[in-house]
Amino acid sequence: MFYHEKPAFPEDFLWGASTSAYQVEGAAAEDGKGLSVQDLHHPAETSDFSVASDHYHRFLEDVALMKEMGLKAYRFSFSWSRIFPEGKGKINQEGLNFYHKLVDALCAAGIRPIATLYHFDLPLALDENGGWSNRETIDAFEAYAALLFQEFQNQIKDWLTINEQNVMILHPSAMNPRGVPSQKELYQQNHHMFLASARAIQRLRTIDPEAHIGAAPNIIAVYPKTCAPEDSIAADNWETLRNWLYIDMYAHGRYNSLAWEYLKDHGWQPEIQEGDMELLREARPDFMGVNYYATATVSAPKMTDMTASRETAISR
Repeated sequence: MFYHEKPAFPEDFLWGASTSAYQVEGAAAEDGKGLSVQDLHHPAETSDFSVASDHYHRFLEDVALMKEMGLKAYRFSFSWSRIFPEGKGKINQEGLNFYHKLVDALCAAGIRPIATLYHFDLPLALDENGGWSNRETIDAFEAYAALLFQEFQNQIKDWLTINEQNVMILHPSAMNPRGVPSQKELYQQNHHMFLASARAIQRLRTIDPEAHIGAAPNIIAVYPKTCAPEDSIAADNWETLRNWLYIDMYAHGRYNSLAWEYLKDHGWQPEIQEGDMELLREARPDFMGVNYYATATVSAPKMTDMTASRETAISR
């Protein structure tokens, strides 16, 4: 029997916690905040996201608890509609002041702020103008990101552009209050989000070259249900749509070839304008965050109208 002593975590390892704005802040309509798509998705009889954890009013207590727990980092998200109530245009200074106070408190407590620009909460005004289906949203996102990079360049050195983009495409009902788009429109939204992330990466590098930035897809391990070849193929297909479509874009600035052929076969491929792919190749991130919650076992479709994008079973 051999005994191997477990290696210690490195001293600079960041033990931390993570939240998103709409899940913890509350104050959904206070101090000039505009509505987001999330404000339409949480009925009061099941949950009250207008209060949530009341972090907006209790952030000093929350930071004190983080320090008591020994956290070294805190990943949070900015509420886009708290900064720009209409998604663009006039800045809501009270909303911006809240985040300055939060980041000041984190830094004073020795907790490293890690900021997410977008976590499922598109400003409702932008959604009513087409949301991520409209290329104008890319411009609005870039302007929003640039403001935050400038405001916090002396305190925040770790940024995430878009949280779980793949979840928004594969499970779109909670992100689209106007109704679930067609698959063709969803993959156009997906392309626009890739571009928005790339534009934000470019802007950070001009504003604060010392900072680091990446995206945070939701990545799972995918296994075939049996050893049957058809189950292995189905698992590979699902893993491609679920994971590699996003990993390859972030890591290499290109569409995964199998995923692209699948989109073409179904008529779901996005419209790509001149310069899009050059931007995606040139603006690759510094790192990739991975949200990992579950594994999936996948079997071949049992009905002709099922697609390989159906997740048939999930095990934790």
